[in-house]
Parts: sequence; structure tokens; C-alpha cells
Amino acid sequence: MKKVIAALALAGMLAVAPAGVANAGDDGVSRQGSCSGSSDWKLELSPDDGGLEVEFEVDQNVVGDRWRVKVRHDGDLVFNGIRRTQGASGSFELRIVENDRGGADRFRARARNLFTNEVCVGAATI
Repeated sequence: MKKVIAALALAGMLAVAPAGVANAGDDGVSRQGSCSGSSDWKLELSPDDGGLEVEFEVDQNVVGDRWRVKVRHDGDLVFNGIRRTQGASGSFELRIVENDRGGADRFRARARNLFTNEVCVGAATI
């Protein structure tokens, strides 16, 4: 009986997707995780009319904080700017469309809260 319970428990653990991994559908990729403080991030990549749509969101639950955001595509800086948390959720979302460079395209997004220095870093490949 103990072996059966252990086998079922192991099968259940293997069936659960690793933290931070989800499928965005339509051949898209979605990753999410925690930041260095209490905020959470989500990075979604998806095909968009021959290009690649990149969406990076940070949910802080505090309205009005400013974040320095950088996005890299295969190591090249493609976005560098400031975003402010807003709305009822105290979050910001950045959306850009990049050229599909062929093969695997790797994106890395980083945001730093300019007041608290909390850092959020996400990466995904499509």
C-alpha cells in the first residue's frame, strides 16, 4: 500500500508543470515568476503578422511607482524606458513587436522599481 501511495504521489508531482512555465497558445510562450520583493512578473511571446509580439507585465499592487524597463532580443537592447504602475491592480504592461530573426528568438525583460529598487527579471524563448 505504501508503494502505491508513493507512486501516485510521484506521478502527481511529475504531472504538474514547472513553476513559471505556461503555454500562451497559438504557438506562443508565457513565463511568470516572482520579483525580488512582493511583485510578480509575466512575459508572453507570440507570433504577430510575421513578427513577434512581446508583452511584459509587472503586478505590484501599488499605484504610481515608476519602473525602469529594459527588454533584450538575442542580447540586443530593443526597449529602454520608464513605466508607471496604474489602475486598480497597480501594474504596468509593456507591449512591443519585434522582427522574427528566424530560429529561436530569446527575450529577456528586466524592470527595476526606481523608489524601492525591487527587481523583476524574466526570460523566454520562442
